[in-house]
Amino acid sequence: LADGNRERARSFMHAKRWIVGREERHRDALAPGDLALVFVALTREFVGHAELNTAFLDAMPSDPAAPGSAVSGVLLGDVEEWTRGVPLDIAVQRIDPTGSNPYVQANAAGFRAGVVQITLNEYDIVMLLRDGA
Repeated sequence: LADGNRERARSFMHAKRWIVGREERHRDALAPGDLALVFVALTREFVGHAELNTAFLDAMPSDPAAPGSAVSGVLLGDVEEWTRGVPLDIAVQRIDPTGSNPYVQANAAGFRAGVVQITLNEYDIVMLLRDGA
């Protein structure tokens, strides 16, 4: 979540909908079954995870019960919000302990996009950190 706080992320997770801008570079790579980590830029922490139920939807109603303007995004399933976040700094230290991976180090200051592709290993490390391992 590039703009907004943990409360906004919570509202998206609760609604099982995530807004994804049409300008996002990796939006067309999103597919049902993909695993996603929820990152809040303001607090620099991962605060949850979800499985995608859909690919990128160019016109997704913001609320299925209320007519109105449409937004783009994905529908989520199996959403889990974490009571304790995983700080980005700790995740980066565990993912790239030697500081030698230029891609990881380029994102160590925070993600520059709303959709960032990561490896399954990077996802697993954040999930282990969430579990306190």
